[in-house]
Amino acid sequence: MAQFRLQGSKVLAVDLTGEAVKAKNGSMVAYDGQMAFKKMTGGGEGLRGMVTRRLTGEQMTVMEVQGHGTCFFADRASEINLVNLQGEKLHVEASNLLCTDAGLRTGTTFTGLRGGATGNGLFTTTVEGSGQAAIMSDGPAVVLRVSAQYPLSVDPGAYIAHTGNLRQSFQSGINFRTLIGEGSGESFQIRFEGEGLVYVQPSERNTIGGDI
Repeated sequence: MAQFRLQGSKVLAVDLTGEAVKAKNGSMVAYDGQMAFKKMTGGGEGLRGMVTRRLTGEQMTVMEVQGHGTCFFADRASEINLVNLQGEKLHVEASNLLCTDAGLRTGTTFTGLRGGATGNGLFTTTVEGSGQAAIMSDGPAVVLRVSAQYPLSVDPGAYIAHTGNLRQSFQSGINFRTLIGEGSGESFQIRFEGEGLVYVQPSERNTIGGDI
């Protein structure tokens, strides 16, 4: 299996001995040894994935990298976080996914109003199986645990990804002051309940609800 490790906080090094990984198209910054690069269709999910992703608007351009040696990946100096999956499902915004083991299955799932609030559409990307994935964040991400006793509310613009058995609901704090232009800028949150982990970046991307 390919070995993922961080070379600093902004470069992912993947050691390959003949295996393959799926990475964001164009994210290779260096390699040693011998590597082959091939663009994949439909986010690495073939023709069916291509159709699904076009219908859902959850676009993701992926290449397969296979070879012997070490391949280094990075994207716009983003911070990189490693996620080890043991038969679990990772939910992640497509724009935050850098690289996965080739054996991990990717797909799309409906997010409901949460997706609308982030401005990334009503669907998000899933990564499922056993292996490693690398996700990106704007600044060092924090991993927050959610339990039955401690639900968590997250700003849609700071949300990156989550794992575990979590239920999501969309919270709105719009009131009279919001309607007259006296909003706090925190009128929308995603509430997570159940058991799992949520990845949050210390930066807020522009969202539909960010100025309300």
